[in-house]
Amino acid sequence: MNTRFERIEKASDEWYTPKEVLEALGKFDLDPCAPIAPLWPTATVMYDKHIDGLSQKWEGRVWLNPPYSRPLIEQFVLRLAEHGNGIALLYNRCDSKMFQDIIFKKAIAMKFLRHRIRFYRPDGTRGNSPGCGSILIAFGKDNAEILKTCTLEGKYVQIN
Repeated sequence: MNTRFERIEKASDEWYTPKEVLEALGKFDLDPCAPIAPLWPTATVMYDKHIDGLSQKWEGRVWLNPPYSRPLIEQFVLRLAEHGNGIALLYNRCDSKMFQDIIFKKAIAMKFLRHRIRFYRPDGTRGNSPGCGSILIAFGKDNAEILKTCTLEGKYVQIN
């Protein structure tokens, strides 16, 4: 995921979720947007960009830290909303079309994270603080409960 808010040349979608975020949310069955060379597992089944997670069958509880390039981000979030079982990690951009048209209509709950996530680069080094805060989006009641009770600091909000 591109953790820079502004457009830059040679921006990369290869930014990895910190292990402590994943551990706080429990075990996932599928990551359709997994890193090419993961630093740690994100789910039992992991599809990277060479496998094309959008065209694969989605089963079980999904972890989604999508590529932030467009239109991929919207395509993956819509697919998770339709699947109905998982958690997405996104920029806190509640004014965006994607939030208004997909997330607010389909998600069960959100957790506005208190601190900005410093994502990892493919070489294992930690990036700087991104230009925008992050939010976790729960699709499905079980995932909403996990967001509500997890150890990650932030404000939990139930939507539906």
